Amino acid sequence: MRQGQHKPRDNPMPHILLVEDHKVVAQAIKETLEDEGWRVTLCGDGAVAVLRLASNASYSLLLCDNQLPSVSGLELVRYARGLDHRREMPIIMFSASECSRDARLAGVNEYLRKPADIGKIVETVARLLI
Repeated sequence: MRQGQHKPRDNPMPHILLVEDHKVVAQAIKETLEDEGWRVTLCGDGAVAVLRLASNASYSLLLCDNQLPSVSGLELVRYARGLDHRREMPIIMFSASECSRDARLAGVNEYLRKPADIGKIVETVARLLI
């Protein structure tokens, strides 16, 4: 494992569902997370993310924006928390929206501000995956 890579004890290949509609931001975050050795599935639409969460796909963590097409990040978080198989999954919201209080009430584990907290994504994901 390269220096800087994070490997949780109980899951050798964490799988992150990244829901972000801004393509440049999404690709940058995806590459950053993959450089840490994590598998990332990218989704640019809230409604598609709902379908992915409803499936039996094995996601270790959800990282989402709030302002998404079709279904907002807040709605997505509430939906995930209502699913038995996603109830305990760590969720991070990374958004420019002023919704940190609402995000916490919806069930996120962490709320990061876009763009100020971009440097905290890897550390936050690593902490929640362990």
